Amino acid sequence: MQTSFPEIKPRRKIAGMSAILLPFLSASETDIDWAGFDGHVERTDSAGLVPAVNMDTGYGNLISHEIKSEVLGRTSKIVDGRPFIAGAFVKDQPGSLFSFDAYRKEIDVIKHAGGTPIIFQSFGLTQQPDAAIVDSYSRIGEHAGEFYGFELGSMFAAFGSIYNLDVFRGLLGVKQCIGTKHSSLSRQLEWQRLAVRDEVRPDFKVLTGNDLAIDMVTYGSDYLLGLSTFAPEEFAKRDAMWEAGDVGFYELNDILQYLGFFAFRSPVPAYKHTAAQFLKLRGYIQTSLTHPQSPSRPESDVAILQNILEQLTK
Repeated sequence: MQTSFPEIKPRRKIAGMSAILLPFLSASETDIDWAGFDGHVERTDSAGLVPAVNMDTGYGNLISHEIKSEVLGRTSKIVDGRPFIAGAFVKDQPGSLFSFDAYRKEIDVIKHAGGTPIIFQSFGLTQQPDAAIVDSYSRIGEHAGEFYGFELGSMFAAFGSIYNLDVFRGLLGVKQCIGTKHSSLSRQLEWQRLAVRDEVRPDFKVLTGNDLAIDMVTYGSDYLLGLSTFAPEEFAKRDAMWEAGDVGFYELNDILQYLGFFAFRSPVPAYKHTAAQFLKLRGYIQTSLTHPQSPSRPESDVAILQNILEQLTK
C-alpha cells in the first residue's frame, strides 16, 4: 500500500508509445480500412510516438493471423527502420497449460517484421505459480531478445492478471525484459511498481496503461495507451511541454483526460468504438465501425466527442 505522496519528476523526457486502432469499412471482420490504418500509423510515427500494433486497440485477440501479418508488414514499411511494438497474443482457455511454442511462433513473426514483441498474457501464463510465471518470461527472453511484458486488468480481458510485487520484481531480473505495460487502472499499484523499479533497475520502463490517470507520466511512468490513439499529435505536444517545463502541459492534459474518462467508461472495451467515432470526426478514417465482436457506444456520443475535439484543437 502506498503510504506517502509519490515524488513528481519535472522536466523528464517522456517515452510515448501509442496503440494503433484498426479501422473497418463494413461489419465484416475482414473488411479493413487499410488506407485509414496506414495514415494512422504514419501520423503516430511522425508525431514521435512509437506505434504499437496488434494490441487490444487493434483487436489483436480477435483478428486472424493473416490480418495480423498484413498489419505487421504495413507497419514495418511505414516506419522504415524506426521502432514499433507488436502484440504477441496466444489464445487459450481457463485451465490451459503455458505454451512456449505458441508464444515463440508469435514472437518470430514480429521479430521478422522488425518489431519488438509485447507479451500478452494468457490463461496458461498467468495461472501458474509465481516462480513459474517468472521462469516463463525468462524462457521467452532467451528466445526473443528484447521484449516488453504486459499486466492487463480483468476489466479489459478475462485472461488478464495483475501480478503481485514479487512477480514484478522477478520480471526486473529478466534482462531481456526492458519494460512492462501496467493496465490495472490503479495509481497505487503503479506507484508501487515505480518505487521498486527505481530501487532495482532504474532503466526499466513502466509503461502506464492507465487511461484514467494519464498524468502518471509526471511520476516517472512512460506510456503505452489506447487513449493516445485518439490524438497522437496532441499527446506528443503534451509530452514536449512537460520536458520544457511549460505549464500549458496541465491544461492540455486536462482535456485529454476528459476524453479518457468519457472513452473508458463501462463497458471499458467499447473505448475502441469511441476511438473510431473520434477518428472519423477528425476525417482520418472512413467509418466508425469496429470489429463485429467488439462492444459499441451510442451514436449520441458523437456530439460530446465533437465538443471535446473543438476544445482540443482550438
